[in-house]
Amino acid sequence: MIRIFKNSKGDKPLTIVITGGSSGIGYQAVLSLISLGHNIILPCKNILRANQVLTNIFNQSPCDLLKKGNIYTPIMDLSDLNSIDSFCYELKKKRINIDVLILNAGLQYTGSKTPWRSTQGFELTFAVNHLSHFYLTQNILPLINRSNESKIIITSSEVHNPLSPGGRVGAKAGLGDLSGLASGSKFAMIDGKQFNADKAYKDSKLCNILFGKELSNRLKNKSSPITVLAWAPGLVISKDEQGFFRYSRKYNQLGQLLFSSLARDFLRITTSNERAGKLLTNLVCLSSYNKSNFNYYSNKILSPGKFAFEQTDISEEAQRDGLPNKLWRLTQSLIDTKN
Repeated sequence: MIRIFKNSKGDKPLTIVITGGSSGIGYQAVLSLISLGHNIILPCKNILRANQVLTNIFNQSPCDLLKKGNIYTPIMDLSDLNSIDSFCYELKKKRINIDVLILNAGLQYTGSKTPWRSTQGFELTFAVNHLSHFYLTQNILPLINRSNESKIIITSSEVHNPLSPGGRVGAKAGLGDLSGLASGSKFAMIDGKQFNADKAYKDSKLCNILFGKELSNRLKNKSSPITVLAWAPGLVISKDEQGFFRYSRKYNQLGQLLFSSLARDFLRITTSNERAGKLLTNLVCLSSYNKSNFNYYSNKILSPGKFAFEQTDISEEAQRDGLPNKLWRLTQSLIDTKN
């Protein structure tokens, strides 16, 4: 059983910005964090989604309204860098001080034969899962409190590692020499090869790890106490029509249904949004996760229905010297073309 702990300072409420908090793991974490009295900034793609989320939270939160933290749902579309600008401008104008930034949003559309594109023309998986979070972090960093309680938490995945159970299935993660990224905004794959939606997702999760490593190094060089960590929640397959696989289902509904039933109900190798949300809550609240160096944690399966959440080695490619810095520089060059 996973317990939820309060932050190490007891009754001190934290101000937390979370992407991908309107559904799935992020939504469950939001419910937990509000019930502990923390204040949540939950950007939503549009006003309709924001209203739906607020209605759901106030109907489902498991404690009295007076005991909850505050929630604020501004508009931000991660597929549009200009929308991120507007969101960050709004926070700066309100002079909001942030304790924790959770980069949790993730998109996958495995099954598509052609790349989807962001507003600025970038392949959508790369744009939402890496580029936008990179840009958001840079813009919001001046608002993050410089204290030992402050954290930047990145939701990655074990599929970033080709040797992991999920990483071995289908196309393997691999960024090569980043030739696609270096070619400019119209690339489909970071390594410059033919588009593969499954690999694009795995590559984006590898980018999450590399970004976290480089961000941690840069903050450390500036003597910043902000903790940077990444984590993998495990395989999460919800029973509703939303969830992480909502876009992939449209390409292979029968296959997705069979896989979901087999993995969740027979093999029992999946975890739930609720359990993963509690893990994310503990990453936010527990001081044991406040460390000066970058760390990666994974919710590993031990046996059917049994998991262990522990510090884990990142993939061999993620350990390549110079790769985090090169990814950072090339990502920044794409950002620069926007302006």
